[in-house]
Amino acid sequence: MKLNWIGTLGLGLICGISIATESVNAAESSRNGMSTVIIQGSTLEDFFTAALDYSPSLRIAKARWQVGTQRRKAATGQLLPQLNANTSRSDNTQESLGNVANYPGERSSLQLTQILFNWQAFNARKQAAILEDVAEAEYYGTLAGLLTDVAEKYFNVLQAHDALRSAAAEVEAVARQAAMVERLYELQQVQITDLYDSQARLAFAQSQQLDMQSQLTLVREELRALTGVGVGELFQLDPAQELAAPQGSMESWLALASQSNPQVRAREFAVDAADKAIAQRQGAYMPRVTLIAQKQISDLGYDNFRNPRTETDYIGVDVQIPLFAGGSNRAQVAEARSLHSIAENELRQTTLEIVESTRMAYLQVKSAELRVQAAQRLAESTALSYTARQRGFELGTVTSVDVLNALRDRFSAERDLQRARYDLIRYSLMLRRDAGTLSAEDLLDVGTWLVEPQD
Repeated sequence: MKLNWIGTLGLGLICGISIATESVNAAESSRNGMSTVIIQGSTLEDFFTAALDYSPSLRIAKARWQVGTQRRKAATGQLLPQLNANTSRSDNTQESLGNVANYPGERSSLQLTQILFNWQAFNARKQAAILEDVAEAEYYGTLAGLLTDVAEKYFNVLQAHDALRSAAAEVEAVARQAAMVERLYELQQVQITDLYDSQARLAFAQSQQLDMQSQLTLVREELRALTGVGVGELFQLDPAQELAAPQGSMESWLALASQSNPQVRAREFAVDAADKAIAQRQGAYMPRVTLIAQKQISDLGYDNFRNPRTETDYIGVDVQIPLFAGGSNRAQVAEARSLHSIAENELRQTTLEIVESTRMAYLQVKSAELRVQAAQRLAESTALSYTARQRGFELGTVTSVDVLNALRDRFSAERDLQRARYDLIRYSLMLRRDAGTLSAEDLLDVGTWLVEPQD
C-alpha cells in the first residue's frame, strides 16, 4: 500500500516516541501467575510508548494487517509455477491361467504446472492485495485514534490537576477572608450575616476541592486503563506557552478529511476489493488454460501389469471450458454485486461521518481559540477586580460579600482559562486526526509544550 501519511504517522511516530522509553522506570510484579512490567510514566511520550505496546485494539489491527499480507502472498503463490513429485513402489502378484508371477513395480513422476490464463485466480490475487491495503489503512487509523485518545486523557489529567491546585488556592484565600471576617465580627465591626456568608463560602470552596480531587482520581485511572502504566508526576503545560491552532479554511479541512482520513481510505479500498470480487466471480464463465510439463518413469502398465521400464516426457496445454454449473455461478455474481453495493454505501456513510466529525472539530477549534482570548482577558480583569475589592474592604468601602464574590470570580476565571487552553489542544489534535494529517511532529511538538512539575 502506498499512502502519503504512512511514513510520517507510522514509522516516524513510532521511532520518535520510542526514544522516551529511556526515561521510564520499571519494576517487576506477578499477577495471575504472569510476570508483568509495571511502568510509571511522567511525560506524554512515556504514555505514547506504553500505549503502542499495551493496546489490544492496536494489536488486533496489526494482526489483521499481517493476515492480509499472508493472504496476498498465498494468492500470488497460486499464480507461480507449481512443482509436484510423486513416486510409488509396490510388490505385485499376478495370476493368469494358473500361472502366478511375483514382481516389484515402480512408478515415479515429476510434474510442473503453470497457469497461463485463469481470470478467477488473477482477480483473487488483486483482491487479496487490496484487502491488505484495507487492513493497513485500518491499522494506521487505529494508531492515530489511539494516540489522540492518549493525548486527550493526558491533558484531562493535567486540567484536573490544575483545577485542583486552583481550588486549593481558593480554599486558602477564602479561609483567610473568613478568618478576617470572624475577627471583625468579634470586634462587632461586621454583621453576623457576613460571618455566616463567609463560612458558607468556605464550605462551598472545600466541597469543590473535594469534588475536583475525585475528578483527578478518575481521569488518572482513565489514563492508566488506556496505557497500562501508572501515572506519576506528570509534566505540566507551560503557562507561558503560546498555543497555535491549525490554520486553513473549513473547506480545506473537509477536503483533506474526504481524501486522507484512514477510515475513508479503508472504505475506498473495500469498494475496489468488491470490484475485483465481481470480476473473480465472472471468471467462472471463462476458460482456464494451464501449461503442463511432466516426466514419468514406470515399469508398470494399466492395472499394474508388468511392462518394460519406460521414461516418458510430456508437455502440453490443458484447457477447461465451463459449460454449466447449475446456476451457482450466476448466484455468486449476484452476491458479489450486492456486496459491492454494501461497500459503496459503507464508504458513503463513513465519509459523511468523518466530514461531520471534522466540521465539528474545526468549529470547536475556532471556538476554543476565541474562548482562550476571552478567558485571558476575563482572568486579568477578575484579578484586578479582586485586588480592588480587597483594598476597598480594608478601607471599609465594600463588604466582605463583595470580596468573596470577587474571589470566587477570580478563581472561576482562572479555571475557565485553563479549560479553554486544554480544549484548544485537544480539539486541534482531533481535527488533524479526522483530516488524516496527524503526524509524528504534531504529537511530539505538543510534548515540547510541557515542562517538569515545579511543585
